[in-house]
Amino acid sequence: MATPWRVLTLAPFGKDLVRGLFEPLGDAVELLFPESRDEDGLLAVLPDAELVIGDFTGLFSLDKRVLEAAPHLAFVQTPSVGTDSVDVDMLAKAGVPVANAAGANARGVAEWALGAALVLCRHLAWADRGVRAGGWPQRELLARNPREIHTQRVGIVGYGAIGSETARLFEALGAPVSYWSRRRRPEASATYRELDDLLAVSDILVLTLPLTPDTRGLLDARRLALLPDRALLVNVGRGGVVADDVVAEALESGRLGGAALDVYEQEPLPPDHPLRSREDVLLSPHGAGGTGQAQINIVSAVRDNITAAVTGKPVANVVNGVDPLVRRR
Repeated sequence: MATPWRVLTLAPFGKDLVRGLFEPLGDAVELLFPESRDEDGLLAVLPDAELVIGDFTGLFSLDKRVLEAAPHLAFVQTPSVGTDSVDVDMLAKAGVPVANAAGANARGVAEWALGAALVLCRHLAWADRGVRAGGWPQRELLARNPREIHTQRVGIVGYGAIGSETARLFEALGAPVSYWSRRRRPEASATYRELDDLLAVSDILVLTLPLTPDTRGLLDARRLALLPDRALLVNVGRGGVVADDVVAEALESGRLGGAALDVYEQEPLPPDHPLRSREDVLLSPHGAGGTGQAQINIVSAVRDNITAAVTGKPVANVVNGVDPLVRRR
């Protein structure tokens, strides 16, 4: 009988759910779970792990120190699009493929970006707070110059699965859409512009980039200042692409007319951060992709890739350039 693959689940999925996902594999897998959701629990179980399902909460980071405790690690599957909690470069050098769940939550995140832009354009959250407080801020609302989406030039930074779906939704409402990506997409419906040019013509700027060494701090104060007066910022990518303090300063100065943020440099956002007290900011707890359908898609992607690894087939969506055929170490 073949030795079972030892599969470690770090994501806070219920054990019964995980067992159900891999029940068809029978004795081909041995399922492992950390006894406690802390560093001790992680380090206690890593030495036996071969296939690891990462943690989308960010609690368990697979960094260099942690990975050194996993000598048999052969494959990492993140139950998310982002892989910033995994040292992908170290694993690439070790010949260990890392895969994500690309596209699984693209529609959900894109809908959030569009919905957030509508909230900012029409000042819906501000008006709601005023009415709930007993007021009737009708004239004040008009004085805030509500905008119609089709009159706004939309710029999308990052044109992967989420960026392209976001472009499609804005285009469906009649908005002209441009994009910048680290590589041009000949299939794109939106117009490509160099980054600084894109910023200069974006009334609504949507960030969908992952966080990498190249994208960290990509939008600094100088670049935000290139945006048209009172532009709106929607960030559904990663917080570190633009620093939270830079966003707060741009809002305070009036360069930005509003912001909708689902992601932050530090999560949770510190309780005393000035972004929490601003009425021109829509805040969300990193939940843009948290729809029921997206969760089904993510769980299915995890199941399919672990199954492929165990049955000797190439895994999908490898992000670190390693051979997708998983081999024991």
